[in-house]
Amino acid sequence: MALNTVITLYFLIVAGGVVRSTGAGMGCPDWPRCFGRWVPPTEVSQLPVNYKEIYGAKLKGEVIFNPTKTWIEYVNRLLGAFTGVMIFLTLLAAIPFLKSSHRHIFFLSLSAFVLVGVQGWLGAKVVSFELLPVMVTLHMLLAIVIVFLLLYLFTWAGYTANVVEKGRPHDAALNKIGVVVLTLSVIQILLGTQVREVMDEVIARLGYSERARWIDGLGAIFYVHRSFSIAVLAINVLWIVRIRKSAGAGSPQSKIASVCMLILIIELISGLAMAYYGVPAFAQPLHLVLAILMIGLQFVIWLLVNGERFLRTENGLKFEIS
Repeated sequence: MALNTVITLYFLIVAGGVVRSTGAGMGCPDWPRCFGRWVPPTEVSQLPVNYKEIYGAKLKGEVIFNPTKTWIEYVNRLLGAFTGVMIFLTLLAAIPFLKSSHRHIFFLSLSAFVLVGVQGWLGAKVVSFELLPVMVTLHMLLAIVIVFLLLYLFTWAGYTANVVEKGRPHDAALNKIGVVVLTLSVIQILLGTQVREVMDEVIARLGYSERARWIDGLGAIFYVHRSFSIAVLAINVLWIVRIRKSAGAGSPQSKIASVCMLILIIELISGLAMAYYGVPAFAQPLHLVLAILMIGLQFVIWLLVNGERFLRTENGLKFEIS
């Protein structure tokens, strides 16, 4: 359940990236309904005659009804609701742990369920505040927290699989590097949200027809984000080398770390594509999803490195990876 919920959550993040890259964030100017309807309109004839006066201000000047943007935002909302259902099912699956020595599994599941409700509330505030930058950043930060909770549940479940792995001594230095890796990744993601917020202002000023000029109008925050990627790359390389040395090339940690490095390289390439090729629409959601996927894998690696401290089971350390 945790794995399926994580997959659903990542689909939601993809949808959110598409919403941002297409400028469909206000495709539905009200919440929870869309243009006052539970199923949004597909053509302008389904709207009130005076819809421009009713919704014009919230649509940020785009008073001509755009069904594509409306349905992109609506699908994003549907995925959000489905994600809530999946997290609730994960919570139900965790109820038996209340009667075991692993009560924390239930309470972590409950925390994820509560936080997804808070995330829905924040989503409503993002709409009501018309994409206020601080609300968008909080929305992203909370998404990372929910991803971490679900990945902990999934990783813990992996340790209760059928293949027993002998526990290795805790590597304090490796743990500290992992904390730095996660911290820098969170900072880089938040810097990316700041870049996107500035880009929204540039888009409003130049329009979607001037994609090639967007990067030039971003200012210092873009260069800070771009330069910070060097530090992120360097610390990841150091961490992976230490992981392979400590845990062995064939360990689950090393295998996931290799995937993480591949994702990081693709992430850098997508960033370069946006910087030097006019911010192609496909690159924006790809860049966002890869960032969240990468930090999720980094968190799993960190949990595995600290397995004896955070993933104890009644029968000892157990882990299975396929």
